[in-house]
Amino acid sequence: MFIRQKPSIVPDSELLLHYRSSGDVQILGELFTRYTSLMYGVCLKYLKDRDDSKDAVMQVFEKLVQTLREHEIENFKSWLYVTTRNHCLMQLRAKKGKMTEELSPYLMETDPFFHLEEETELEWNLSKLEKCMEQLVVEQKRCVQLFYMEQKCYKDITGLTDFNLNQVKSFIQNGKRNLKSCMERNG
Repeated sequence: MFIRQKPSIVPDSELLLHYRSSGDVQILGELFTRYTSLMYGVCLKYLKDRDDSKDAVMQVFEKLVQTLREHEIENFKSWLYVTTRNHCLMQLRAKKGKMTEELSPYLMETDPFFHLEEETELEWNLSKLEKCMEQLVVEQKRCVQLFYMEQKCYKDITGLTDFNLNQVKSFIQNGKRNLKSCMERNG
């Protein structure tokens, strides 16, 4: 009786070693083929769009061409999963502030005549907020501006200022509390 054996599959670690030494993109293509569905699944999970997910898979593959020549990877499958996930998270973070939806002018009344009270109240609150911001100590004012107005994260603020992470958190928290009490005091 003839028993058919599976063809031997070259382990990922061997393919990586050959790719690092030769730079042959066909070797990388073999790894890519093995894990395309894993990468696509991860991208689809985070991006929730088929076309964006396909694009992301290709972008990660393009990164691999250079990255795998520079770094030694012990467990390729796990590393690829994390790399793909991080790529998707970076894309989501980049899109975060850019997603807008066009509203029809027929959906609501936009004539300023119908919204005079709201506009006046908003201007008054903004004016009050500016005055209260001026009353904050310099460190609180700087951190609050960076965090709320420029939408920087704590880590970015530590890089832009000479404050450590705990100081940044404290300045923001105290600044916010001081602004709230100032706004309440001033009506």
